[in-house]
Amino acid sequence: METTEKDIQHLSIQQALELLCRRYPGQVAFSTSLGEEDQVLTDIIFRNNLPVKVFTLDTGRLFNETYDLIQITEAKYGKRIEVVFPEAKEVEQLVSQHGINCFYESVELRKKCCAIRKVHPLKRALEGMKIWITGLRAAQSENRHELSLLAWDNGYQLLKYNPLLNWSLQDVEKYLEQNNVPFNPLHRKGFVSIGCAPCTRAIAEGEDIRAGRWWWEDSKKECGLHEQPVNYQI
Repeated sequence: METTEKDIQHLSIQQALELLCRRYPGQVAFSTSLGEEDQVLTDIIFRNNLPVKVFTLDTGRLFNETYDLIQITEAKYGKRIEVVFPEAKEVEQLVSQHGINCFYESVELRKKCCAIRKVHPLKRALEGMKIWITGLRAAQSENRHELSLLAWDNGYQLLKYNPLLNWSLQDVEKYLEQNNVPFNPLHRKGFVSIGCAPCTRAIAEGEDIRAGRWWWEDSKKECGLHEQPVNYQI
């Protein structure tokens, strides 16, 4: 049965996920970066024992706090988060040709690093899936204002479900507090968006929420995971 946004727009997140899991058994995946938004969804999935594949991308350059949070989260819920790594040969070739911190040198090299460490592993992790759940919020950046709750992603050839689309950061923080959900302590040190350690800094008061990502660039603040062409007219 074809699923549309109308099927889930009036459901709670838990109800929508249950519906998607029934319609696409074994083909629903959630990619978590262990950020605050993703911890909300991890809590909903794990606490309700939903049959969703939960995975994260270990780029090899994450903060120690992020690795600690993986272990803390697994211990709290008694469930494993699948860790997906980049291909070693691709990383070795990038570093051999351009240097260990080549991403600082140009936008092109930074995007190449993101592609090898994030995009390619994501594609592998999503193979065979029909639904890709994300923690994206429209308020996170200008690039995400036109997101839909559910849409067909042409790049990955699956339905992309963004259950927190219309949540505010305050909504997210309130949920974490009320449900005693573990979160990355860096969030309380000015890190709103947390990615790889060399590519993320804390932001100052009044700065854009994505200002801390690839802070040395003036380009769009995306790594390529969510830049695939998407048909929003589902």
